[in-house]
Amino acid sequence: MQRFSEGDTVRVDIPDETDPDFDRWHGRHATVVEVLGDDAGEETGDERDDVLYRVEVENGDRMDFRWRDLRPK
Repeated sequence: MQRFSEGDTVRVDIPDETDPDFDRWHGRHATVVEVLGDDAGEETGDERDDVLYRVEVENGDRMDFRWRDLRPK
């Protein structure tokens, strides 16, 4: 199940302040540049985890996130 598509603008929303990516990414706006698949849903029991969203911010930095760390802008 895909929540976002390439070209969508999203806001990174990492709820865990202890997450090592929190300071760098939380609250930033980004564009989904690629939608990837894997089998993480088999481990978590949530089929939404089978989708990984590669996002890019204004300065060109890219990072991959699961659905739970992204919100529509």
